[in-house]
Amino acid sequence: MNRVTRHIDRRALFASGAAAALLAATGVSAGPQPRRGGRLRMALSGAARDDSFDTRSSQGLFMQVAMSGMIFDTLTEVSADGILRGELATAWRGSADARIWELELRRGVHFHDGAEFTGDDVVASLALHRDTLLADIEGITVTDAATVRITLAVPDADFPYRLSSAHLVMYPAANTLEAMAKGIGTGVYRLHRFLPGRQVIGQRVETHYKDGEAGWFDSVELVSIPSDEVRVEALREGFVDAADLTDLGLLSGTDQLSLLPDTRRVSAVAVQNVQIPQVVGRCAPLDNLRAAERWWMG
Repeated sequence: MNRVTRHIDRRALFASGAAAALLAATGVSAGPQPRRGGRLRMALSGAARDDSFDTRSSQGLFMQVAMSGMIFDTLTEVSADGILRGELATAWRGSADARIWELELRRGVHFHDGAEFTGDDVVASLALHRDTLLADIEGITVTDAATVRITLAVPDADFPYRLSSAHLVMYPAANTLEAMAKGIGTGVYRLHRFLPGRQVIGQRVETHYKDGEAGWFDSVELVSIPSDEVRVEALREGFVDAADLTDLGLLSGTDQLSLLPDTRRVSAVAVQNVQIPQVVGRCAPLDNLRAAERWWMG
């Protein structure tokens, strides 16, 4: 097996559609360094009354933000600076022909119900997508306590990037269906309230492996507001701190809100005391869904 770097600059991979282009780390100056505390309230489109934490079902922006980097984790992630990094996998090795991949798993991680994260959870979670996103996987085996081997039918040098997809979150193998129903993940926020199609509230896990690196808010609340006009009005009136936005003309005459990152593309808007990472890639400035764990209050 050949060593494959943990950090690879391929930001363009996730510039795939409007949903994946919203509510992400951007190129706006961050100002002060991140600090922990406060509550982030986000008004989002894309919710539905049949929403769930089952990534096999169709999900709009609302649930993608709720899951990716908030309630759940993936094996890898594209960080705010556009570099692929380990999340629940800390490193990966690919064979010379990129068909066989070995993942080193992060130790000491627990699901929100207290169960320890293991290779069995990786096998069970990826198996959910063997007929769709991961149809090219021939086999998945746990080789030791912290290593999983994945064999592909055809070579794929980009396989570690695929594992960062918001659809490939990790569930506990012992109670996958319960985790889908109750939102049991390993993310930096523990689910506090879920009203399908209306509201998600997450509270910061007291001790998490991302302490000091991400997850700055004490709590995050997502509310469903389908209308652009109503979302902007909620911002103006101080009911929420950030929202996705498609009609930039609605911001005319407003100087207390910041468009992220500019006025040329589908974007997001936030109150001015919401801070974001300072260094980001340039290929696709809005291409991840991890605002809940990466932003902070200035």
